[in-house]
Amino acid sequence: MKLLDIAEVSRQSGIAASALRFYEERGLILSVGRRGLKRLFEPKVLEQLGLIALGRAAGFTLEEIASMLAPAGKLKISRDRLAAKADELDSDIRYLIAMRNGLRHAARCSAPSHMECPTFRKLIRAAAAGVLAPKDKKAAKHVRGRPH
Repeated sequence: MKLLDIAEVSRQSGIAASALRFYEERGLILSVGRRGLKRLFEPKVLEQLGLIALGRAAGFTLEEIASMLAPAGKLKISRDRLAAKADELDSDIRYLIAMRNGLRHAARCSAPSHMECPTFRKLIRAAAAGVLAPKDKKAAKHVRGRPH
């Protein structure tokens, strides 16, 4: 089996070598040796990096992803945890749709000013009451930008 050095893994995956070292420190991936000063990885690390990227895209934290990656590259993913994450995403989607609809209304509203628009004023009251905010800080981070 041909081992890949860290530069080759970085090139093939598009992930910076510093991030690969960080992932290794966190136990997400495992190097199998060194060639000089360069870490060496088995080719399966590319698939593991794909799983990490998929987990991050879904909004899982690195800690959550690490808990799903068992030693020897086997997965231990709870279907209940996946269903819960899907529910979180549904909540985020509803929140984002409501925000999008409010912004579109404000952009098209025929009221002389936004402050004269009953719908816009209702949005202001809801925002002031915290009704428009995502339910938790994790969701707020998720809807503003994908977590890292």
